[in-house]
Amino acid sequence: MGRSFDTVDTFLPSPTAWQERGFRRIVWLLTTLVVAPTALLLVVGILLLVLWRSPASLTLGILVMALVVCLVTGSVIALVLLRREARLSRLQTDFVSKVSHELKTPLTSILMFSEMVSDEALPDPERIVCLHGIHREALRLRDRIERLLEWGRMEAGQRVFRAERIDPAAVVSKAVEEFRRSARGREVPVSLEIDGPLPQIAGDPATLEDAMLNLLENAAKYTGDEKRIAAGAVPDGRTVRLYVRDNGRGVPRREQKRIFQKFYRIDDRLARAVEGTGLGLAIVHHVAAGHHGRVEVESEPGAGSTFTLVLPALSSEEVVR
Repeated sequence: MGRSFDTVDTFLPSPTAWQERGFRRIVWLLTTLVVAPTALLLVVGILLLVLWRSPASLTLGILVMALVVCLVTGSVIALVLLRREARLSRLQTDFVSKVSHELKTPLTSILMFSEMVSDEALPDPERIVCLHGIHREALRLRDRIERLLEWGRMEAGQRVFRAERIDPAAVVSKAVEEFRRSARGREVPVSLEIDGPLPQIAGDPATLEDAMLNLLENAAKYTGDEKRIAAGAVPDGRTVRLYVRDNGRGVPRREQKRIFQKFYRIDDRLARAVEGTGLGLAIVHHVAAGHHGRVEVESEPGAGSTFTLVLPALSSEEVVR
């Protein structure tokens, strides 16, 4: 009985497996071509240095040892670069898979609702529900695409941030308001923590609001069933700190710098079970840098996390340019 090819995707190796195999072959080839000649040159150089009988043999021995050092250094650098490229390639492959899933989910819902609307026997109340569903999923799809385009502009250095004098309390309040309006925000309570007047900051209000919204959505994704999320802003010397605090599982210390890299997500079962492209925190990092600030994380496993945008405060006399 012949083999059926209806389930060909179950036995074909994945692109990640091909990349791993190719990387191992390159490393093996590089090692084979470099190790043996380098070892031979090393022996020759040592013999020339130990048994030299003339200035010419001493010079030749030094040159041979210098060549050995160059070969070893070049090989190490090549392996480091190859490993970095292999890792980036794996991350990009995973990113394409995640983005495809992120875009496919709202598209599937839109198709389902549109098929239901086309049914002439569908009652009007249910038709209205379907139309609302189409609108909601279309907005969701638009948000996903806009995030990808925003990241592309930032990576290309084409994102220009407007500079104007703004109230950080307004930035946090608008981000919380937008989060509460979203589908996730209607399920997750968020407390707003702003006490007293704050010094103003210079920046692009829409971009900063999006960054805070990213932090709120990230907090909602990685907290448990009993979610407690707070957003606020506090003065801190010559800076203002805009923060989002949650009661989630926390981020291990060894991962706290890597989570701001593009495409990177903590490799545990919870992160794999949560939808996402791995760009949210990278965008926040770009926004903070574009406003001459930084983003910080304070977290311990099992004790929640606090993500903070630290931005320069303006004095009353400073002029925004």
